[in-house]
Amino acid sequence: MAVPTVEELVLPALTAMDAGVAKGVEIAEFTALRLALSKEDLGELQAGGRQTVFRNRVAWALVWLQKAGLVEKTGASAYALSPEGRRVMAAKPARFGLPELRRYEGFVNATKRASSAAAPAGVGVPMAEVEAVALQPADTIDAAVRVLDRELRDDLLRALVGLKSTSFEALVVDLLLALGFGGGRDAARGERLGMSGDGGVDGVMREDALGLDVVYIQAKKYGPENPVGPDAVQAFAGSLLERGATKGVFVTTSRFTGGAQKAAERLSTQRRIVLIDGEELARLMIESGVGVREVQTIRIHRVDLSAYEA
Repeated sequence: MAVPTVEELVLPALTAMDAGVAKGVEIAEFTALRLALSKEDLGELQAGGRQTVFRNRVAWALVWLQKAGLVEKTGASAYALSPEGRRVMAAKPARFGLPELRRYEGFVNATKRASSAAAPAGVGVPMAEVEAVALQPADTIDAAVRVLDRELRDDLLRALVGLKSTSFEALVVDLLLALGFGGGRDAARGERLGMSGDGGVDGVMREDALGLDVVYIQAKKYGPENPVGPDAVQAFAGSLLERGATKGVFVTTSRFTGGAQKAAERLSTQRRIVLIDGEELARLMIESGVGVREVQTIRIHRVDLSAYEA
């Protein structure tokens, strides 16, 4: 299962304290056992790599409960149910999340303060986003990175569709070189072939210095409404056959239909054809730094006095 959200950890944290567990570390351990979380779930790290996602979310669940007045801090990393928290748990609630927390003025006021701080004048922010900004900063950074990455992929695919076909073919060759085909960028054993009468092949990669093993490339620049079907894959396989080649890479800015994927699978015993759709193309370009550039780096610091502690 995935790491529970902060909201999903609220009731387990209350249950732990109702059972007499007080220390933050012990509350996290109690909750992990109660939810039967796997080692993978518990080991997933945040973007900074210093704290696990699970421990961070447990900590924020405790913050939420303190804001609502259901939990009191009794010492360093120690917590206990408040009288209201004990009253809530005495009712043995089946669920307890944001709808229930919003009944408490302290939690609502914290949300309102976050709303005014997080939203520019005149811009409405959904309540869930406001609460995320207010109460889960590390998770919010991760979520923002995912949103920006999604936007970048969409923008990238739109821009690729607007390129000239020859430019797109050259970009695909550069990308495959960056991924290590043809010996990589330094060896540069790759070139664009796309031209009138190219026979359905737009580029070629030579996997060894003598060119004894080659990979041919087909690059199709289509919009999302125009998927690549099985006929195009079979035609590419025919082009490979004419050249005596056994390997090919078919790249598109669109997507491959189920029929196209099955055609590539059926041909795999004779011709190995790798299909790269728009989503995968954008991901590979971003990871390889092809067609994109870094515009901002955010550095996050944490307290580290270990060199000065006895």
